[in-house]
Amino acid sequence: MPRLRRRLTALAALTLTLTTAVPATAASGAVPDAAGHGPRSGPHPRVHAVHDLPDDRAYPEGIAEDRRTGDLYVGSYASGAVYRITPGHRAAKVFLPAGADGRHTANGLKVDRAGRLWVIDSTAGVAVYDLRRHLLLARFAVPGDARTFVNDLAIAPDGSAYLTDSARAVIYRVTPDRLARVTAGTGRGTLTRYADLSGVLSPHAPDGYTLNGIVADPAGRFLLVVDSNGGDLYRIGLPSGAIRRLALHGGSMLLADGLDLRHGTLWAAHNTRNTVSRWRLLSDGTAARMERQVTDAALQVPTTLVRQHGRTLVVRSQFDKGGPMGPGTPQTPFSVAAVDGI
Repeated sequence: MPRLRRRLTALAALTLTLTTAVPATAASGAVPDAAGHGPRSGPHPRVHAVHDLPDDRAYPEGIAEDRRTGDLYVGSYASGAVYRITPGHRAAKVFLPAGADGRHTANGLKVDRAGRLWVIDSTAGVAVYDLRRHLLLARFAVPGDARTFVNDLAIAPDGSAYLTDSARAVIYRVTPDRLARVTAGTGRGTLTRYADLSGVLSPHAPDGYTLNGIVADPAGRFLLVVDSNGGDLYRIGLPSGAIRRLALHGGSMLLADGLDLRHGTLWAAHNTRNTVSRWRLLSDGTAARMERQVTDAALQVPTTLVRQHGRTLVVRSQFDKGGPMGPGTPQTPFSVAAVDGI
C-alpha cells in the first residue's frame, strides 16, 4: 500500500475510534456542567476566516506562533507543506514546500524561544528548522517498528520539546543538550521516551488512538496532555514524570485535539464535535473547570488553535470534505478562523 494511503488510513482510523466513543450528548456538542445542566449560555461567538491558505488540497492540521515576530506557521496534513502568515497579511505563503526533506505530513508545530520551528511528521518523527536561515538543523525519528502516530508537541521553559504518540500512548522528549549534539553531529537522532501513559488511560481498543494535544506550564512545573478517546486530561510532573489525572468540572475533553495555555486559562479544539472550549486551570494544575464552549459547524473540524493578541485562532481542517475522514468537496481557500468571544 502506498505510504500516502497508509497515513490517511491511520488518521481515518483515529477519527473513527474517537467518534464511535462519543455519547449522544457529546456528539451534539451539549456538554453538561457539574450540576448536569447544558453548556453555559451567552452571546454566540462569531466564527470568521481571518487567514487564507494556498493549495486547494491543503487540509491543515497544526499551527504555531513565533512570539518574537508575530508570524504564524500552519502545517498541511495532506502534503507536509508549511505555510507562513506574516502580521498584517491575510494570505499565507508557502514556507516549506510539500514533501520538503521527505516529510509526508505536517501536523504538530511549535516555535521555540531560539527561533527554531519544530515540525512533526506523524509517520516518522520531528524536524527542526532555523527560521532565520531557512535551514533544516536536525531530525529525530520514532524508535522501533511498532505502530506509531506522532501527533503534537510542547516546548517547556527549559527548551525541552515533548511530543505525544497517539498510537503508543507515550510522550517523547528532546532536551536542548540532545538537540545541540545532534545538530553538531550528523543531524539525525532518535526520540527518547519520557513517559508512558498506557497503563493509566481509560479503557480503549488495543489499536485505538489516545494522547493528542499537549501544553507546558509556563513555570516549568508540569505538562498537560489530553486523551481524546477517554475525554481526560493528565498532568505530568516536571521533572519527576509523575502522572495524575485532572478533575474536570463542567465538561470533558472528549475528542479534544490541540490545546493552548495562557495565564491559567486552557483552550481546547474538539475536532469532529466542531467545538472550542475554554477552561480555568487550578494553579497547581490538578483540576480545571469549563468556563465556556462554542459548537458551530463553521469551525469545519477544528484540529488545533492558538491565542494571539487576545484572539482565538482556529485551524479549520475540513478533513471530512474529501480529506482523510470522508468524501466531499472542501470550501476553498482553506483557512484559519477567529472565534470571537471565547
